[in-house]
Amino acid sequence: MTSSSTNKLSLWSLSALVVGSMIGAGIFSLPATFGRATGGFGALIAWCIAGGGMLMLAFVFQTLAQRKPELDSGVFIYAKEGFGDYLGFIAALGFWAGSCIGNVSYFVLIKSTLGAFFPVFGDGNTLSAVLLASALLWGFHLLILRGVKGAASINTIATVAKILPILLFIIVLVFAFNRDIFMLNFWGAPESASAHIADLTQLDNYRLDNYGYVGHAATAIAASGEPESLFSQVRSTMLVTVFVFLGIEGASVYSRYAKERKHVGIATVLGFIGVLCLMVLITMLSYGVLLRPDLAALRQPSMAGVLEAIVGRWGAIFISLGLLISVLGAYLSWSLLAAEVLFAAGKNHSVPKVFGAENHNAVPSSAVWLTNLTIQLFLILTMFSQYAFQLALELTSSLTLIPYLLVAAYGLKLAWSGESYQPNEVGQKKELIIALIATLYSLLMIYAGGMKYLLLSAVIYGPGTLLFILARREQGANRVFTPAELGLFVLIIVAAIVAIYSIATGIITI
Repeated sequence: MTSSSTNKLSLWSLSALVVGSMIGAGIFSLPATFGRATGGFGALIAWCIAGGGMLMLAFVFQTLAQRKPELDSGVFIYAKEGFGDYLGFIAALGFWAGSCIGNVSYFVLIKSTLGAFFPVFGDGNTLSAVLLASALLWGFHLLILRGVKGAASINTIATVAKILPILLFIIVLVFAFNRDIFMLNFWGAPESASAHIADLTQLDNYRLDNYGYVGHAATAIAASGEPESLFSQVRSTMLVTVFVFLGIEGASVYSRYAKERKHVGIATVLGFIGVLCLMVLITMLSYGVLLRPDLAALRQPSMAGVLEAIVGRWGAIFISLGLLISVLGAYLSWSLLAAEVLFAAGKNHSVPKVFGAENHNAVPSSAVWLTNLTIQLFLILTMFSQYAFQLALELTSSLTLIPYLLVAAYGLKLAWSGESYQPNEVGQKKELIIALIATLYSLLMIYAGGMKYLLLSAVIYGPGTLLFILARREQGANRVFTPAELGLFVLIIVAAIVAIYSIATGIITI
């Protein structure tokens, strides 16, 4: 790979890649997504779990960047180094497939946002919507093929542009924040709706006087029945919190472009902390503006609906424009990340070597082509899916959690074995604890996602293993799998068959 000084990325550019990758569709959907799932208290618990777990994972990426500077392909190479060829391939395939499906969710949200203003786009699943998304897809394809450095520069500009409407949203909500609304939202749905009907009716009148609309909160709460348990509320937010943090590995994946190796870990942690603060503020402040039934009923992007309730129609337009910039910038980041991982897998012989090829601009062109052809296929499929955005969001999270788990486990393995550490080195125990927490967090998120998404992931991992088999034969390997790897492959195939059967019989709905 050509890596001249003119193609190197600064600390700011690396940080922008992290922030740009994480701030996409998810952050604009937080008010309604959390409103449907839980109240303020459950949201605080969810963000503490997600923030703490992901921070530990960010620290693991930082540690690995320092301990293993020769491993410069991020998620994929850590899994391969730690657990062998097949699990390394699984990490690469899972991250790449998750990135592709995540990009589809971006396009779905773009189409849905435009559909609120232009009926021809409907809910984002019309032919016109797919044609527009396809035009954007191949426009970005041409941009990326012209060079990673140029695409990363555009991403830096887009990152700044999309943070501005988010900051304005937060400022407006700070001034519009109502303590009474927030306290009614704090514990989730009231245990006894009838005891709160009078208060809720007063709040409806309050909102009519101040925001110019009535949400009929009293009726909505009264009809909502008994609340879910706090555990159930928090669990239902877990895959969403994973989705909004996807991209935390951006600087690590692009470590080979860093001007200084230490910038990789710094960019990861700085980008994560900044985005976490924005997400917590958006979620919690929204609870102080609208009641949960009103938040839950908002059309995505729900940040637009919240701002519209405060300032009028221009607020929805402003946030929608911000979302379009945000999602397009995030799409660019994720396309770069997806192609980079597939390229790294090709260079390391885990997929056919054609994916390790570069064009004259030092761009992994074969990887970019396969990535965008896959996204195009899923875009066409969205015309036949009623819940495309939610499915894409949760499946993306589930697929990406497997690579995250392997990275955390590799950090745990290094700290436990003492590899790359000096005898009695200060900091080894701390890094062992951090890696252990990150590993447990990844396992917890996989459990929270449920069996459905593990089975759906197997539908991708199973057939996708063909790329691994072709790569092994291309190298003339005596055997494709070790005995343990063969057992894992058989398990994945069985899970894929169960998933296909469950979809066909309606046990699993998509």
